[in-house]
Amino acid sequence: MADNIEFADDAPLFAQSQEFHDVKAAAHEHLLTRIEELAAEFGRWSRQAINEFVALEMDSFARLRRIPLNESEVRTIAEALTKELAGYGPIEDLLSDPGVEDILVNGYRDVYVSRHGRLSKIPVRFSDNAHLLRIVRRILAPIGRRLDESNPMVDARLPNGGRINVIIEPLSLEGPIVSIRKFRKDPLRPDELLSNGTFIPEIGSLLEAAVTVRCNILISGGTSSGKTSLLNALAFHIAEAERVVTIEDTAELSLNHPHVVRLESRPGGFDGAGTVTIRDLMRNTLRMRPDRIIVGEVRGGEVLEMLQAMNTGHDGSMATVHASSPRECLYRLEMLAGFAGFQGTESSLRRQIANAIDFIVQIGRLSNGRRRILSVTEVTGLSDDIISTQELYRYEPVTTPEGEELDRWDTLGIHPHSPKLARFRQSISASSGFGMGGSRDGGLYV
Repeated sequence: MADNIEFADDAPLFAQSQEFHDVKAAAHEHLLTRIEELAAEFGRWSRQAINEFVALEMDSFARLRRIPLNESEVRTIAEALTKELAGYGPIEDLLSDPGVEDILVNGYRDVYVSRHGRLSKIPVRFSDNAHLLRIVRRILAPIGRRLDESNPMVDARLPNGGRINVIIEPLSLEGPIVSIRKFRKDPLRPDELLSNGTFIPEIGSLLEAAVTVRCNILISGGTSSGKTSLLNALAFHIAEAERVVTIEDTAELSLNHPHVVRLESRPGGFDGAGTVTIRDLMRNTLRMRPDRIIVGEVRGGEVLEMLQAMNTGHDGSMATVHASSPRECLYRLEMLAGFAGFQGTESSLRRQIANAIDFIVQIGRLSNGRRRILSVTEVTGLSDDIISTQELYRYEPVTTPEGEELDRWDTLGIHPHSPKLARFRQSISASSGFGMGGSRDGGLYV
């Protein structure tokens, strides 16, 4: 089967039939009765022991009820029941599949997965919405998060490092809506992103130099565009002697660095008491002697503390922002600062932003699922109360006469302006080849 969910013989068709769900539901009730008889003993069993127990009970159940199932169908139901009792039911295989990036469940009938940036519907379903809700609560149980009518939305970090978002009735009209984002255990390295075509060596060299000399960098892009993966990769260039503090709403970053302090915000209780926001964490971080501060996503009042930190000696800080372009990224910072109650003039705010940010890296997910750096833009200062920028690289794919689309980055050969990169400018001026000058027509191909 294309989606790496393995069944025997004609099991895929049978597993999607109503007969399968009816028999499984009846067998599940039978198993629950048997488990009640075993009491605490069942809780000590291994996964293998549960598997053998379910296989024996399912075989006996089918014979006693004279249910017309062949051996393959009995085995298919037994495997599903094992996942039901000891795992996460229909989505257990998806959770363990390294090729799956996102699992999206729209009610009990519709399940979609994202692979290599592309969504597809798969032939997996739950018995009903109550079944789906039971599996969701099993996922949430170790996290200690409540999901009910008084608290119908949950956004939480999974023990394995992924993230789950659930919204239920009455807010959802189609039953429970579940979105699970999975993250790699080992973050992508810069050379892996290079080999994937996310950027070209010239851009990689510039970003490596920018991180090494402690430029402040914002990574801008849309949902699932690869912002977190790029941020993880850039962290490979941070010196080991530096202390890095990460601040996130839901911990997603996985930095390959020996000295990382990870902080995560906390939602309040039923009455809102106990809330700890990213802004609260940002203020506290300034007292923790950080060399670099990395904010998982800037989307609120913490933008003021972040700009203050970048302007008062915490160079080399990085963050991600939801925005569709570098210019929109700057507008979003202004808007968030206004919402946070910035008291100064528009001119003074823009001056702070221009002084704080060195580079904006725009990344996006293309229609074919590929993730590419779309723009590398340097913030050069303030001119006539407008934040000045210069675009060093822009992604402009070209199509060959044969219809093949080639990745291509346009460059005007402009050197980065920042004084921090003076040595980098000297090295690329002295080097031969493209350097920052690009090819003769101003483009770089891969």
